[in-house]
Amino acid sequence: MIHSLFLINASGDIFLEKHWKSVVSRSVCDYFFEAQERATEPENVPPVIPTPHHYLISVLRHHIYFVAVIQSEVPPLFVIEFLHRVVDTFQDYFGVCTEAAIKDNVVVVYELLEEMLDNGFPLATESNILKELIKPPTILRTMVNTITGSTNVGEQLPTGQLSVVPWRRTGVKYTNNEAYFDVVEEIDAIIDKSGSTITAEIQGVIDACVKLTGMPDLTLSFMNPRLLDDVSFHPCVRFKRWEAERILSFIPPDGNFRLLSYHVSSQNLVAIPVYVKHNITFREGSSQGRFDLTLGPKQTMGKAVESVLVSSQLPRGVLNANLNPSQGTYTFDPVTKLLTWDVGKINPQKLPSLKGTMSLQAGASKPDENPTINIQFKIQQMAISGLKVNRLDMYGEKYKPFKGIKYMTKAGKFQICPYNTPFTGFSLTVLTNQIHVFR
Repeated sequence: MIHSLFLINASGDIFLEKHWKSVVSRSVCDYFFEAQERATEPENVPPVIPTPHHYLISVLRHHIYFVAVIQSEVPPLFVIEFLHRVVDTFQDYFGVCTEAAIKDNVVVVYELLEEMLDNGFPLATESNILKELIKPPTILRTMVNTITGSTNVGEQLPTGQLSVVPWRRTGVKYTNNEAYFDVVEEIDAIIDKSGSTITAEIQGVIDACVKLTGMPDLTLSFMNPRLLDDVSFHPCVRFKRWEAERILSFIPPDGNFRLLSYHVSSQNLVAIPVYVKHNITFREGSSQGRFDLTLGPKQTMGKAVESVLVSSQLPRGVLNANLNPSQGTYTFDPVTKLLTWDVGKINPQKLPSLKGTMSLQAGASKPDENPTINIQFKIQQMAISGLKVNRLDMYGEKYKPFKGIKYMTKAGKFQICPYNTPFTGFSLTVLTNQIHVFR
């Protein structure tokens, strides 16, 4: 299984390594660094890199590469899922998963990695179980450990480890019994200049925060469960009942956990929530170009489009941009040629626009192609796929809990390309690969 794990920062420095079987030399990461140099963007590094004697499987989270070293063939998604669990565990323990947080809590990090893998095979990956094994760091506990020389490792085996429900500890008690579910959908899309959808897909998750006394048995039903495709469940979900009735039946872990993730790939089910009208022109022999861009909401069911951020990598020949935003602020980096427009919230009554001119190098030829436009946004209380929770029921306990459902849609890799379909001399496969996210 997993022999070693290396953590690499954005500068290419290995700041932490852990070995479970035999010690693997750091030189194996040279193959990763070579692939990193060939990648145009940090997230474009291949997730699986074969070497003469090993396989390197990596994920990028919070500007840190988590690189696992494998000596025999294993399902890559199995390792990738484990690496994501490691990142989520660090975030749960330390609040953030950054290089500084990992270095400040390096003892706890090694203790967690030792418990999560046994001789290279996953053992305990549930947050509930890990927190009973290894206490989360606090200022007081850190001071006591420093003075007494003790560790955060618990003295007793977690109760859930000996149970048929290993993800939930026994004897849970709460004064306020609550169950919250967040339906979060991320839309990846490529839109052509005329506004037609070239490709679009939705990656969705349902995150839960359950704080219920005892051993409750929950059922969650949807109004339109047939929308869900390529579904991945938490181990607590009874899969046979989902196959038969399309109802989620489960005994939940205590606290925060991801109940399921899903995929919607049918383009006729993916509504595009924003539209962009843009006209970026460069004239042959002229030292100026024209930039004109307008944003607006579309198919949002009256919900506000918020936290809108527009970015575009302008051609190298652009020296400066003199633009006038009707809303928000813009910045242009003359070194990287990156134009960023922080729009904020879109007002449907007065659509935001960014207009002005761009200065080009004297004597420079007209750029070969217009730049693509990337958009980030959020829409609260809306699932763009149309997924809706019908009801949540609880069995096995007599109290009545407080229940809440929240929806949110946000942009993943949402691009407006400067071409109209069909393309001339341009590969649709290349564009589609740009928004493919290895999950």
